[in-house]
Amino acid sequence: MSLVLGIETSCDETGAGLVRDGTLLGEGLASSADEHARFGGVVPEVAARAHVSAVVPTVRAAVAAAGVSLSDVDAVAVTAGPGLSPALHVGVAAAKAYATALDVPLYGVHHLAGHAAVDVLEHGPLPARCICLIVSGGHTSLLSLGDLARDPVEHLGDTVDDAAGEAFDKVARLLGLPYPGGPSVSAAALDGDPAAVAFPRPMTGPRDAAFGFSFSGLKTAVARHVEAAQDAGRPVPVPDVAASFQMAVVDVLVRKALRACAERGADTLLMVGGVAANRVLRAEMERACAAAGITLRVPAPRLCTDNGAMIAALGDLLVRSGIGPAGLATTAVPTVPLTGASVPVPPAEGEAAAHPLPTTATAGRIIAS
Repeated sequence: MSLVLGIETSCDETGAGLVRDGTLLGEGLASSADEHARFGGVVPEVAARAHVSAVVPTVRAAVAAAGVSLSDVDAVAVTAGPGLSPALHVGVAAAKAYATALDVPLYGVHHLAGHAAVDVLEHGPLPARCICLIVSGGHTSLLSLGDLARDPVEHLGDTVDDAAGEAFDKVARLLGLPYPGGPSVSAAALDGDPAAVAFPRPMTGPRDAAFGFSFSGLKTAVARHVEAAQDAGRPVPVPDVAASFQMAVVDVLVRKALRACAERGADTLLMVGGVAANRVLRAEMERACAAAGITLRVPAPRLCTDNGAMIAALGDLLVRSGIGPAGLATTAVPTVPLTGASVPVPPAEGEAAAHPLPTTATAGRIIAS
């Protein structure tokens, strides 16, 4: 059984995890969110500097929590994309250093596929086919998944502008709530009426893409509501606006996810990503899935946000499936589309676009104290 070290640095969390045969043995996590709060969003260079400081201590924390030695690691997996370019490069450089020092294979993996893989750590292997809703700060997508390690990922629909988490951040700023917007809007909504404001449900009309998303217009509707109250000299009812906005997002996500399951004949829905930690979304999706006879799989909230465990879990799936690593050819690809678990190595200048990945792994290792 191979022990896989996973490293995640795509945004403002520095994560490390150790997984063996589908079991999480230890993890470490550091966040630079507080450093970005005064900017109202993540600053790539600030995030990168934080990763430089945190990546080694985070790996050490994961190793200590697992009760193993770094020399026990059999393979390294790292987020190679998508994400913030300066942040990704820190993680990839660190992963290359660990893989070289330990003389073990290196896998460059897709961040979003990692979000899907993390559920395996809690609920066991995924079914042969399922629908996956990825809902995070930068992505909102409906996917059809087979074997996550081997099969191509089929996109049913994606957001055409703002992702759901991005909309939460923007609405938080409109309401004077702190960054990050997801937790602050959710907290404000606890005291609000979700039916107080009739915000639109975007992309749910008969002529709209069945599985597409768009949250920019919803954010604009909130802005206009806030401006109208301010122009009239009325206080903005922050809890009611927050609750009504949140329910509009949740309603769209639930409707489209259930429709995808129905049209594809899927009996399992996997919901992952940072916004999947939202308690109202989890409750409404659970209710809707139960009524439709669909099994809902959602990781624990701490595993929904970016972490190293999800990257180790995906690396573990690749190793157990016999997929070859990219090795030191691995590079950061900030805008790579999700087509499969691994991030393809870009072709060198003058090479063909279809650049095959290596099929053999380095077997040796050094014994480090």
